[in-house]
Amino acid sequence: MNHEVPIERLYHHCDPATIAIPSSQWSNQLETIIGQSRAVKAMQFGLGISSKGFNLYVSGLPGTGRTTAIKRFIEEIASQQPVPPDWCYVNNFSDPTRPNAIQLPPGRAMEFQKDMDRLAREGLKEIQNAFESEQYVNLKDETLHEYQQQKQALLENINQSAQKEGFLIQPTAMGLLTIPVVNGKPLEESEFISLPEEQKKEIIEKQQKLQETLENALRQARILDRTATDALQQLDRKVATFAIKRLIDEIKEKYQSIAEVNEFVDQVIKDILDNLNLFKGESDEATAQNAPVSGRDAKKPSLRKYSVNVLVDNSSLKGAPVVVEMNPTYPNLFGKIEQEAQFGTLITDFTLIRQGAFHRANGGYLVLPINALLTNPFAWENLKRALENQEIVIEEILEHYGFATKSLRPEPIPLNVKIILIGVPAIFQLLQSLDEQFDELFKVKADFDTTMPRNPQSIQEYVAFVATLCTNEGLKHLDQAALARFVEIGSRLAEDQLKLSVRFRELSDIVREAHFYAQQENADLIGVAHIEKTIAERRKRSSLIPEKIYEMIQRNIIKIDIQGAKVGQVNGLSVMELGDITFGQPSRITVSIGLGREGLIDIERESKLGGPIHTKGVLILCGFLTERFAQDKPLSLSARLVFEQNYSGVEGDSASSTELYAILSALSGLPIRQGIAVTGSVNQKGEIQAIGGVNEKIEGFFDVCQAIGLTGEQGVLIPKSNVDNLMLKEEVRQAVAQGKFHIWAVETVEEGIEILTGVPAGVRQADGSYPENSVFALVNQRLQEMAERIEQFGRAEEGHYREEEEEEEGNGEQDEVDR
Repeated sequence: MNHEVPIERLYHHCDPATIAIPSSQWSNQLETIIGQSRAVKAMQFGLGISSKGFNLYVSGLPGTGRTTAIKRFIEEIASQQPVPPDWCYVNNFSDPTRPNAIQLPPGRAMEFQKDMDRLAREGLKEIQNAFESEQYVNLKDETLHEYQQQKQALLENINQSAQKEGFLIQPTAMGLLTIPVVNGKPLEESEFISLPEEQKKEIIEKQQKLQETLENALRQARILDRTATDALQQLDRKVATFAIKRLIDEIKEKYQSIAEVNEFVDQVIKDILDNLNLFKGESDEATAQNAPVSGRDAKKPSLRKYSVNVLVDNSSLKGAPVVVEMNPTYPNLFGKIEQEAQFGTLITDFTLIRQGAFHRANGGYLVLPINALLTNPFAWENLKRALENQEIVIEEILEHYGFATKSLRPEPIPLNVKIILIGVPAIFQLLQSLDEQFDELFKVKADFDTTMPRNPQSIQEYVAFVATLCTNEGLKHLDQAALARFVEIGSRLAEDQLKLSVRFRELSDIVREAHFYAQQENADLIGVAHIEKTIAERRKRSSLIPEKIYEMIQRNIIKIDIQGAKVGQVNGLSVMELGDITFGQPSRITVSIGLGREGLIDIERESKLGGPIHTKGVLILCGFLTERFAQDKPLSLSARLVFEQNYSGVEGDSASSTELYAILSALSGLPIRQGIAVTGSVNQKGEIQAIGGVNEKIEGFFDVCQAIGLTGEQGVLIPKSNVDNLMLKEEVRQAVAQGKFHIWAVETVEEGIEILTGVPAGVRQADGSYPENSVFALVNQRLQEMAERIEQFGRAEEGHYREEEEEEEGNGEQDEVDR
């Protein structure tokens, strides 16, 4: 049976004629996410449902264009939704450390800020003008005149009473003193002492009565002063109220439907009237007459507290907001409270509160990368708390570190947002198993695939993707043949003839680089030659290490035989990934066989260079050998497997069939063709199973053979189930077409060993034997001989032990006789 893969199965061509347009510039633009119908349906559900906890986790591998596609997809949905309200913070006059949040219709926050700026500036000017007016001076004089007359009359009555009683009132630093007067002259202390006692007593009694009258009069005078002050304050309040009444009425009428605004305006009026001395020019703080209240540098404390800090301004939105925050630190998500230096110390107030992504996305959608979110301190826990409590709390981040700082406690803002997390499947699984809240808050998973079916519809979508990319980035468009080649590249990236890759980041880079080469040649369109040059140059830039390895193989530093035949030796194939390049590398696998009961010994495992999957593959070989050859005898052998010149470790089971072929060769004594490299895993039943990286493995061995010299006898043995994965480069296909290189596909170990040795494997007959001179007959015969040799050694050892025991017993009896 011929197991060689026909040339037409090595590659899935895309006929340029199947693309109905001459170039991508004639294609329609991409309107949706392509190749992700499952994910799109999940996202439509998750974005459409408004119940609590139905946030999304978009799962997929990097490079599939998730973030860009999701943002475009969400923006289309968000454009049909209402614009959310604006939010601002204002001063809390009762407790300045707890600023109040005010919600306004979209676009009104900036308007409200300007209105309050105008109220403060023009109000200051109106009040100052009112207090400087002649009318105010006259009203003030009239008010004071009445009280001054009453006070003057009161003082005159006191003086008259004092003179009538023979006393003089004299003001001092300690208050008013009453001094006796005799014959029109104030009585000196020495003269008072020299007076008769009776006269002194009479003067003291009169003085005490007069002092009481004086104190009563002074109390009345103080009452008059306070009454005058209150009257002046009432006058000032009336004048100030009248001066700003027009401005206040305008604001209240404009925002009459917003209770919070009217309440704040009432508090502002009360504070202005309570602090009129600042507006009357009696304080240096009132010099900000012409400065905008919202400007940080120009603000004075007296006016700054009346300003509005606009936190969220949605005036420019046409629908619900879509925010993509790629650096989700705690301040970037939840906002922060800034501080500014003043007289050597840091201070803050409500005007220094800054927004976060949650504020911008409130009422819409917030897209976050889960990797960055989990690695930023406090971000993940506070995100869950915000979603659970449905409010945005702005806190000083130092408090989370345990530092007791005096700061603001802004009023929390109600939260209504849909969170979309972007990450890999592994993190989703970890969060599900380790975080109890995750399932409650993220109930929708949207899985992004890495491939999509290759059919006319998907090819049309591929062309639309190219057209959209070229239009959006100003790149040259691809002609018909280049579009067909681009489809073939998609299948190569997908490693499947029936699939197309959706790794759009890498695909986009190919178009961008091809545009560069087309631009250098002044070409109107990107052609196949530019695509091919891109592929070649990308490979060349990253191929230093594989070229060094192939050079060492060519110089026989790394020993790989590609001619002749040898027993117990076969060329295996592995794939090396170095970040920007993936390539295949052949490795020599050898087996040594001897008598023993150790079974298969994996030298890679014993030296701790083998991974668990590779170890599993070796143990499966024991199962195969046991089932095929140990039904009538014990498996008595000691076989050692090794990847020669391997110093970096082995993982995976893709070489398990290769190792089995080497074992069968060593047991049967039949040499294996060294020009054939082998890949494929095997199960205990001898079935060859699919592996990954089949194109890179074939091309890697081909490059080695081409460098040393193609003989027409070389090729690669692959699993038949990998044929659909073949998308080999042009050089390999040409060599196969010319008979210089071959690719065989097998389903069983029997098929593979026949190709490698040229000898029939043999089918077990009814009596349990195999056809004479078949591979399995020779293996079975060798194992039978080894089992018999082991048995002989066992009997000989047993007889030797029995003789020693009898000799010891005889010596013991003689010793007893001697005693």
